[in-house]
Amino acid sequence: MAFNRISDLGDLTGKTAVIRVDLNVPMVDGKVSDDTRLRAVKPTVDAVAAAGGRSVLLAHFGRPKGQVVAEMSLKPVVPVLADVLGRSVGFAELGSDLPGNDVVVMENTRYFAGEEKNDPELAAKFAALGDVYINDAFSTAHRAHASTEAIAKLLPSAAGETMGAELEALENALGSPKKPVVAVVGGAKVSSKLAVLENLVAKVDHLIIGGGMANTFMYAKGSDIGASLCEKDLKDTALMILAKADEIGCTIHLPSDVVVAHEFKAHAENETKAADAVIEGEMILDAGSATVEELAFVLEGCKTLVWNGPMGAFEMEPFDMATVALAKAAAKLSDAGSLLTVAGGGDTVAALAHAGVKNSFTHISTAGGAFLEWMEGKVLPGVAALEK
Repeated sequence: MAFNRISDLGDLTGKTAVIRVDLNVPMVDGKVSDDTRLRAVKPTVDAVAAAGGRSVLLAHFGRPKGQVVAEMSLKPVVPVLADVLGRSVGFAELGSDLPGNDVVVMENTRYFAGEEKNDPELAAKFAALGDVYINDAFSTAHRAHASTEAIAKLLPSAAGETMGAELEALENALGSPKKPVVAVVGGAKVSSKLAVLENLVAKVDHLIIGGGMANTFMYAKGSDIGASLCEKDLKDTALMILAKADEIGCTIHLPSDVVVAHEFKAHAENETKAADAVIEGEMILDAGSATVEELAFVLEGCKTLVWNGPMGAFEMEPFDMATVALAKAAAKLSDAGSLLTVAGGGDTVAALAHAGVKNSFTHISTAGGAFLEWMEGKVLPGVAALEK
């Protein structure tokens, strides 16, 4: 899709940009414990400053549900953000005069009930803070809120630097990708990613299913999965997805060998065996080494990879083997320039960090719900509002 960028807003000298950002950072004892999302704000604030403008930032924190909750104020974020940006950062509440700082953080947008209702009157109050609007929070783009959708109708609007990079990466991954395309979808439950699977089957050439989800598909195909996590009530749904993939020409890959244990804990006594040799009482906790070899070969034959979810119980050694090994295989191809690699989702980011390959992937999205809804093929209101 074509969307406006900051450069399309023209000369911003003397103007104020109202920027929707993601400041929903983890806090410990009232202090920011991870500044990743704060650092993602810097490129857009710098771009606005370079164009002659100043920035007023809109963001939410937690879920105050339209009430003022002191513990969910954005005020504690301000000094840390100032250090990250290397600029003077002020703080203001809606309705009060803005301080004269280079950057101003407005109080939690979700203190207002109208925020999550996409209220046009609240959006008008947000719009009155500046001359142009920039959305730089892809993580909130799947919600039509006053600060993400309604406001974009009231001011000249554009995607920020971080949002723009995200949208370009996603377009290259599934919008108009280089083929063949392979998707890795893992995690515990098919039910949580049913729409993702149904959408991907029609868009990718290879679909690798891992984690507990793979157990449900193996069960549907008639394999004994012992005491493994499995959604047996979704047998017919799994068979439908397999049939649809076969009809369209999408190859679905399930584990050929698995790592089993009798206890769900780190370093539990385990055994690797053929996927169809699991017996009563055994739990499948990871894919086996033969599966990883087969899947690494699949990656070598592809040009684009989309990844969401781990291959096994990666939080517990040694059941992180398949996730780590496959991630390293993808990273090697990405470093060589032969595979465009896009990944997203909380567990996925954690898994790739655990594997030590975050810097090798072409793009890693920290968005959770927005990334999943994009994989489901849904229109994201916050993105649609920025279309040219």
